[in-house]
Amino acid sequence: MKKFFQNSMSDFSASIVVLLVALPLCLGIALGSGAPLFSGIIAGVIGGIVVGLASGSQLSVSGPAAGLTVIVATAILKLQVFEAFLLAVVIAGILQIILGFIKAGVIGDYIPNSVIKGMLAAIGLILILKQFPHLIGYDADFGGDESFAQDNKENTFSGILSAINYITPAAIVIGVASLLILILWEQKFMKSQKWIQVIPGPLVVVLVGTLISVGFKMYQPDLALENKHLVSLPVAASFGDFFSFFTFPQLQYLKNSDVWITGVTLAIVASLETLLGLEAVDKLDPLKRVSPTNRELKAQGLGNIFSGLLGGLPLTSVVVRSSANVNAGAKTKMSAILHGSFMLLCVAFIPLILNKIPLSALAAILIFTGYKLAKVSLFKEFYQKGWDQFMPFVITIVAILMTDLLKGIIVGIGVGLFFMIRSNFRSSVFIVNDDNKYLFRLRKDVSFLNKPIVKKKLEEVPKNASVLIDATRADFIDKDVIEEINNFIVHAHLKNINVEIKKSLHKPVHLLFNNATFN
Repeated sequence: MKKFFQNSMSDFSASIVVLLVALPLCLGIALGSGAPLFSGIIAGVIGGIVVGLASGSQLSVSGPAAGLTVIVATAILKLQVFEAFLLAVVIAGILQIILGFIKAGVIGDYIPNSVIKGMLAAIGLILILKQFPHLIGYDADFGGDESFAQDNKENTFSGILSAINYITPAAIVIGVASLLILILWEQKFMKSQKWIQVIPGPLVVVLVGTLISVGFKMYQPDLALENKHLVSLPVAASFGDFFSFFTFPQLQYLKNSDVWITGVTLAIVASLETLLGLEAVDKLDPLKRVSPTNRELKAQGLGNIFSGLLGGLPLTSVVVRSSANVNAGAKTKMSAILHGSFMLLCVAFIPLILNKIPLSALAAILIFTGYKLAKVSLFKEFYQKGWDQFMPFVITIVAILMTDLLKGIIVGIGVGLFFMIRSNFRSSVFIVNDDNKYLFRLRKDVSFLNKPIVKKKLEEVPKNASVLIDATRADFIDKDVIEEINNFIVHAHLKNINVEIKKSLHKPVHLLFNNATFN
């Protein structure tokens, strides 16, 4: 019972942090997608409650994803009717459930660890770079944007330079104060205080930031933040007005082929992002729990069906929210469920209060989260592991920073695959030369990629030499390699080369060697 209470307190405080992080991101992604602002809130609520209940992950948090922004914006423009797009979201959800039943979740297991850690570090850097303009009061780019090229005709780096020309003094005061509070909250002497464990630092940041903003408005109105620098939730005048924010798909658009194409595209991309996010959050989990990927696909599918039916954006597992959840000390999926519930209650009953929260205070929370994801120690750790781990890690980071999440991950996987093949290429064939005696040791899996080096080294064997080809440690030898060895054996007598073959009788390696001595 005591443990349950401890988890409940941790999950409750973490849910508040995730709520504060998720609200502006939901609105920003909806804005960047060209969709109604409330559609982002709906997706956030569904991602918390529905996906949270159905998911097997304890720490993952779902909601509208920045990686889908371009796809959603393009689809809405192409379909022209938002109700038709919502139907595509429902179709995507149904397809994701099918993917879960056919066990497509195994795809996530093939992503190299260096690429996953690179993705986390890249997202950390993106949070720092993208939120810096919001920290100092330049809110031209929508919150939650992760792409290098921005909708306002700038990019990640030019956006920072532009922000310096549009500094808002009140935003800087709030932003700096917020960062100092978060840093203070992480100090050992503060963590030793029991009451600190109950009150999350980000909540204090929001309260202090809001009070400073109100103070400027009361005592220094000329320096007060404008509404564009504050959270902007839709406000309903009545319950009837609130329910008018919901939109429903129309079945008449089922005959439109573009609806089906959009649905399939969303299902594939959202599933990939979810599997990446799930793998990433499992790496962050202090308890190292492993989330069931196929169940997650089904949960995401269920979430997208509900989101589409109620007028929400497509959703995925989101690394930013999940990492904020982990850093806030969440222990179980109750945190995600509570954050979705609180989001619904807040937009329904207290949107005017939430609309007083400065964006610079929320930017500070995200920047601090980004710092935790991209610590210098992480770069040192992968550098010490060697170039075959460090290069995929770094290239994944650079690729994500210069493009977007999915493109960067694809580049990272390609680089990781190259180093894996390179490592296998080097270790599969071991060659030793001592006083005209040659040892060719074939190890593990000898693929066709090893054919050139085997062929070259066999051709370099001089006259009157002795060659021992040891295949006892090989699990598989490609037929092209076998053919090259056979050709060498057939013509070895022309150079007076003595060839000896060692085969294992206990491994399924079938060598068709001719004219050789066998041991």
